Amino acid sequence: MNHLLHIKNMVCPRCISAVSDLLIKLNINTTDIQLGEVTLSSPIDITTKETLANLLLSIGFELILDKNATYITQIKTLIIDNIRHNNEGIRYNISTIIALKIGQEYTTLSKLFSSIEGITIEKYNVKQKIEYVKELLFYKDFTLSEIAFKLDYSSAAHLSSQFKQQTGMTPSAFKKLKGPSHTPIDNL
Repeated sequence: MNHLLHIKNMVCPRCISAVSDLLIKLNINTTDIQLGEVTLSSPIDITTKETLANLLLSIGFELILDKNATYITQIKTLIIDNIRHNNEGIRYNISTIIALKIGQEYTTLSKLFSSIEGITIEKYNVKQKIEYVKELLFYKDFTLSEIAFKLDYSSAAHLSSQFKQQTGMTPSAFKKLKGPSHTPIDNL
C-alpha cells in the first residue's frame, strides 16, 4: 500500500530534487516524487514525520496535514504544472484538469479555494500565466505571438490586454525594464 505526503511550495524540478535529497537523508523510502506530492513505500512514524516537517520548513517547503490545505496545494500545483510544463499540445480547461486529477467536483473545490485563498481559481490561473509571461519576455527570445500560442491564448492581443490589466504596463514596456520584476510562484 502506498502512502501520500503533500508538500506545499514544490513548483519546479529543483524542488523535487531538494525534497528527494532530504528524504534520502532521512532514510525515507519513496516510490514517486512529483510536484507537491510524495508517494512513500511504507508509512513513517510521527517522530520522523515531525522531523521531516521541520527540515522541509528550513528549506522553504511545508508538509501539509490538513485535508483542505492539501486540496489547495494540489490545485495550485496543477495550475502551475499545466502552465509551465504542458508540452503535450493537448489543452484542457483548467477546471476539467482540477476535477479529474483531484477527484472532486470543481464547484466544491472552487468554493473552497476562494474561501481560503481570497481569490478565484480562474484569477489565480491568470496571475500564474502572467508571471510566466514575464519570465518568457525577460529571459527568452519569444515573441508575444509565440508566448500567446504557448499559453493557449486566443491571440497576442488578448494576452497583451490581460498582461496590461494585471501589471499596469504593456508587454513591450515590461520587456524594456532593466531587471526582472516578477513575483515568486509561492507568493501569488
